[in-house]
Amino acid sequence: MKKIDLILKKVLDEIKPGKEKVKEIEKELKVFMNQIKSKVKAELFVGGSFAKKTLIKKDKYDIDIFIRFLKGEKISEKLEKVLKDFGNVKKVHGSRDYFQIKAGKDFYFELVPVLKVSNPKQAENITDLSYSHVRYINKKVKSQKILDDIKLAKAFCFARQCYGAESYIKGFSGYSLELLVYYYGSFLKFLREISKIKTEKTIIDIEKLHKKSRVLMDLNASKLESPIILIDPTYKQRNALACLSKETFLKFQNECKMFLKNPCEKFFEIEKTDLKKLKKEAVNKNYEFVLIETKTNKQSGDIAGTKLFKFYNHFTEEILKYFEIKKKGFNYNDEQSARYFFVVKPKKEILISGPFKKDKENVLAFKKIHKKTFVKKKRLFVRKKIDFDLKKFVDSWLKKNKKKMNEMSVVGLGVLG
Repeated sequence: MKKIDLILKKVLDEIKPGKEKVKEIEKELKVFMNQIKSKVKAELFVGGSFAKKTLIKKDKYDIDIFIRFLKGEKISEKLEKVLKDFGNVKKVHGSRDYFQIKAGKDFYFELVPVLKVSNPKQAENITDLSYSHVRYINKKVKSQKILDDIKLAKAFCFARQCYGAESYIKGFSGYSLELLVYYYGSFLKFLREISKIKTEKTIIDIEKLHKKSRVLMDLNASKLESPIILIDPTYKQRNALACLSKETFLKFQNECKMFLKNPCEKFFEIEKTDLKKLKKEAVNKNYEFVLIETKTNKQSGDIAGTKLFKFYNHFTEEILKYFEIKKKGFNYNDEQSARYFFVVKPKKEILISGPFKKDKENVLAFKKIHKKTFVKKKRLFVRKKIDFDLKKFVDSWLKKNKKKMNEMSVVGLGVLG
């Protein structure tokens, strides 16, 4: 076998959930399904990776159970009433509330209320299409080779931090990866073709639901912002990769190229940032290293992650006013806090812009504050020397921006090192 085939075979053995674990989940699932069927007047089906046989090994497994209601009024509340007799139920807020029940040591059942729709146009929420997604994948993907290649794609994407449609990731969803590997025919072909994409908008229409010349006109403009337009085979008006950002795509594309050039198992392993090494390198180059932890009061998961990532981007912009950022990173812990690191070099000075020269009143006020001003393009400016480090900047910014932090739902910010 070729080197790359040997690597993929070894990785596949490592990422597949053990047979005993699958049996354990199946056993608990069967018992639970029987219990809930007797209590709810709705159709139930198992969805997600478990139903599509594309599950990969994790520390914790979320098994999706969809409850299909015929009517859409307050279906989350209806499901909540049904679950009141079950212990250890956690309500998760979202575009439509759903519920988690711990079923085993390392797995949960996620109960998601959805509408039973005969036409995708009737869907009020993306989860209403889940039944169609499971049916499509199960119908099209019969080959064990393709199922295994989908698992490789998910593991690769997850390790490269490009997996998930959440707003703080803006990457590939599990369903989109299933479609792409099926479309290209293998994991390696998927990587090769993704690495070749150069056009601004690449359109993939597996079932040819649109005329090629009409796709960009037929879809809503908000669905066309991603680098790849992947037409959902179950609903022609939906782009299954609408959440994919250009930044995440370019990052993933680069990872694909690097793996194909030099294949090795490390690409399927989550790369932990060596903060001690980063700090040492920063000191050797006379840069400053700072590790920051932020906290939010928002619900853990997509909501908290998105809030903390939005604040990270905002804080990055604030730092850039006074420092050159050499390296930076964001790590969300899936709860209500995140850590950021920055390696920076202070700017020697910055230019502060003032009023236009003809604005006499404000010119006088500006000159009272700043002594050495100069005019450029009919506007007053002053040069300000940077005589503080990043830690002092963080302390100062924190004192002045409590209101801003509250507005962004950030309840804590501290320097760890």
